[in-house]
Amino acid sequence: MAKIGCAFGEDHRQPTKVEFQLKLRQSKPIYDAFKAIRGSPDWENLSDARKRVVELKLKEAVLYGVSLEDSKRERFNEIEQELEKLAQKFEENILDAKKNFEKVIKDKKEIEGLPSTTLAIAAEMAISKGYEKATADNGPWVITLDGPIYRSVLQHACNRSLREEVYRAYVTRASDGPLNNTPIIERILELRLEKAKLLGHSNYAEFSFETKTATTDKAKDLIDKLHNASWSPAIQDMEELRDFARGQGAEEANDLNHWDINFWSERLRESKYDLNEEELRPFFSLPKVMDSLFNLTKKLFDIDIEPADGMAPVWNKDVSFYKVKDSSTTPIAYFYFDPYTRPSEKRGGAWMDVVVGRSSVLSSDNNCPRLPIAQIVCNQTPPTGDKPSLMTIREFEAIFHEFGHALQHMLTKQDEGLVSGNQGIEWDAVEIPSLFMENWCYQRDTILAIARHYENGETLPEDKCLRILSARTFRAGSQLLRQLRYAGVDLELHSSYVSGGPESIYDVDQKIGKNTHPIPLLPEDRFLCSFSHIFADKYAAGYYSYQWAEVLSADAFSAFEEAGLDNDQSLKEMGYKFRETILALGGGKSPNEVFLEFRGREPTPDAFLRYNGLLPTVAA
Repeated sequence: MAKIGCAFGEDHRQPTKVEFQLKLRQSKPIYDAFKAIRGSPDWENLSDARKRVVELKLKEAVLYGVSLEDSKRERFNEIEQELEKLAQKFEENILDAKKNFEKVIKDKKEIEGLPSTTLAIAAEMAISKGYEKATADNGPWVITLDGPIYRSVLQHACNRSLREEVYRAYVTRASDGPLNNTPIIERILELRLEKAKLLGHSNYAEFSFETKTATTDKAKDLIDKLHNASWSPAIQDMEELRDFARGQGAEEANDLNHWDINFWSERLRESKYDLNEEELRPFFSLPKVMDSLFNLTKKLFDIDIEPADGMAPVWNKDVSFYKVKDSSTTPIAYFYFDPYTRPSEKRGGAWMDVVVGRSSVLSSDNNCPRLPIAQIVCNQTPPTGDKPSLMTIREFEAIFHEFGHALQHMLTKQDEGLVSGNQGIEWDAVEIPSLFMENWCYQRDTILAIARHYENGETLPEDKCLRILSARTFRAGSQLLRQLRYAGVDLELHSSYVSGGPESIYDVDQKIGKNTHPIPLLPEDRFLCSFSHIFADKYAAGYYSYQWAEVLSADAFSAFEEAGLDNDQSLKEMGYKFRETILALGGGKSPNEVFLEFRGREPTPDAFLRYNGLLPTVAA
């Protein structure tokens, strides 16, 4: 999940916005008022939600410098302003660097292996660049670093030199020339450390963990445990991949590099499970995915979702608007859905963001609370010609993920706006509902409900469904290690790294990479220059949150397994319990309390490791 940022140019309102937020958070009268509430005789009579609001606002005020002396507070504010500008520039540089890369291909031999869906997108891109007669069959084709094209080239292009060129361009985005993010990263880290020390912390990670449920030690401990569980499987993955490529007569089999991994992994997956991701696309059309998602949420949470186009203005013709109703048929929330990639104006990835939150204070009629509105933004493969958006498993998983975030925002029952939905929830717990929803993507009934051919309505054969489920753990150790690289380098940069010291930021990344990648990172790898999560979003010293939340979400999903996934009544009861705790309570209670209320015990990593095939087998 990420916040939407400014795509083009400098937003001249940002300094004013930041100044206002700082004045609000550093307001002595407001701070003293909250302290007075906490110290009043009526404190114990307040609801849990109101107590949480007071405690959170007091902590926020301290973390934003309310207690600093005038000169130090002035410096703190200067740092905040500069960090905001740097984050915005960081994101703009990535977008501009992505736009700057395009490779025109006219020889059909060079794009051998690329699926028709990718060729159609590449041809449409060519048309937009002035090649008016471009077609998917005959080209020319314009290859970009936009997500759907980049991933497809790495997975399917037989042309190894094309894969290498695109991969190198991708991992060095925004790392040279006027778009170089390296000095921006150095400055961000320098300012964050100064900010943390102003507030009495030894490093930025220590500051960041003030707003987490975990501690630095617990986060590192989790990373170590998951690393130990995934390293040997990842080494086995690599050996299996080399053996397979060798068996296919590949010249590069003994020297596989990063631009070969996805290509040969896809060939191995096709061979091992008899699955071709591109051949599956026709069974996963966006309209069918959305219908099935809405039916699942009806089954689990007793809500109805209906189109509400025309009720609210939209920013693009492809954006839809929906209303959410409960069993009483009364609207309880609304959401926008912006599904398709738009390379020239929309940053990559997928996210849910808040338009407005549920709040009794901000109600317009003083009788009912203001209803929440969410926006869900993805970068799915767009429709081409007369075909709807045809999706990969990963793409429909992304929709389920972001919809999980939206459900927590929309199904909250908290009327205190500051802790409704996902507001007031510690950052390492906000991914629980999103990752929980991903688990439903790998259930037989969910897949069979979705997977119908967009042309003739044919249902995906049962055996292919079962093979999709079996393939879930394919290269799971390697995939987890990739995430642990990001989490590890994030914590290292924000806890131990010193700008101007003997190690560069890339030395740190290379060091972490040696422990998370069976193939060493390229010496010129500059992934950090596009690591928006920690340099332009809220995941600084918090990227581990994905793994932390994965453990909790898997444990939560296992409660549904225990209830019986084929028992509709049990699912309904468990869904009600999940809705009334994880989704309804928002930030009104600490996430640890909420999880305990739902699960009845502390979380364990067993379900997460089991779902990923990483639990060690015990000999009989």
